[in-house]
Amino acid sequence: MVKHNNMLVNNHFKKAWQIHVKTWFNQPAKRAKRRLNRQKKASFIFPRPVSGPLRPLVHGQTLRYQSKLKFGRGFSLDELKLAKISPRDARTIGISVDFRRRNRSLETQTANVQRLALYKSKLVLFPRKAKKPKKGDATKSERNAVVQQTKPFPYHIVRSKDKARVITEKEKTDSAFMTLRKARLEASRVGDKIRKERKAAAGASAAASKKEAEPKEEKADKGGKKKK
Repeated sequence: MVKHNNMLVNNHFKKAWQIHVKTWFNQPAKRAKRRLNRQKKASFIFPRPVSGPLRPLVHGQTLRYQSKLKFGRGFSLDELKLAKISPRDARTIGISVDFRRRNRSLETQTANVQRLALYKSKLVLFPRKAKKPKKGDATKSERNAVVQQTKPFPYHIVRSKDKARVITEKEKTDSAFMTLRKARLEASRVGDKIRKERKAAAGASAAASKKEAEPKEEKADKGGKKKK
């Protein structure tokens, strides 16, 4: 309610509000159209998977999202090398390749190599010419039994869990803060240690060369005396 003795608000309700309203009456028709387009695409690319080429498993960026597992852009060159697949042939058999990606985790690399090996074991290669099949191509019975995959290649991650155990006396007394602080201190002084070792090695080599030079000078002096 309006308080106090104020003027009543003059609301304008006779504007053409229909112009500014967006309707969505074609939603059911658009849904049916998208479904038909998916069916057309599936029939056009048969027998290849509908979801596209095989993608690797990668972790999200930064500390916040690194525990999230998702599909990446493509397999790295190291992963393809371990799986014994050339990057050129990989793209012809439905495997995506990312030339810029680097492996920074051994667990992720191993999981992707196993993923490639599983994909190779289930792969059915159709010949380019049905009348002239090449070595490694599927037979006619294998080609007839092929079922087109409508979902991405599945994966299963086994999370490793530590078993419960008794806390040791060393763990009770040790300080995680001091352990990290000592490690950071040692890491910051690596250069000093290397410089000291180089200086000591240089001094030792100089002393050794000086000792070798002294006997030669003595022999030269003796030889000069004999000549006199």
